[in-house]
Amino acid sequence: MTDEFDIDEGDQVAEAPVTVGKLQDIVEELILMVEQARGVPLSGNASIDRNEMTDRLRHMRDVLPEELRTARWMVREREAFIKQTNEQAGELLRRAKDKAAQMVSETQVMTEAVEEANILVRNSETEARQIRLEAEDLVGSSYEQVEILLSNLLERVRDRRADLHRSRPAPPEVPISE
Repeated sequence: MTDEFDIDEGDQVAEAPVTVGKLQDIVEELILMVEQARGVPLSGNASIDRNEMTDRLRHMRDVLPEELRTARWMVREREAFIKQTNEQAGELLRRAKDKAAQMVSETQVMTEAVEEANILVRNSETEARQIRLEAEDLVGSSYEQVEILLSNLLERVRDRRADLHRSRPAPPEVPISE
């Protein structure tokens, strides 16, 4: 426990525990001292002994309870902690916004890639369908030509066969010599 002092009107310092009530008494004494100070003629100012006033204020500072000093230190530490926490929160928020923007960007790129892929697939399917139809038309046309050719060939084969089976005129008679 630290030594604490009490200030009385005679500026004597005595050891005594200082309470909030006692501090209020000291402040009241200082106020009374200012109020009872001699006035400076023709002004609203008062004449106070500077040394006496600063001595009393220093004594008052010295007798502040340790709890008040600790409380002031705790307030400063709390403010520093809050400031540090706010800075960390700001940094986390900034990083989260950056990450969100990156994810949105990646999502947009992915969406655009999927859309482009879908367009390519649809175009490829349309082109494949067109090529298949053209191929079917070409093959159909070729089959038709082969069919006509085979039909003509079959007709010629039939004609030649018929020619083969047609009766031939009898061979001329050969005179027999007698």
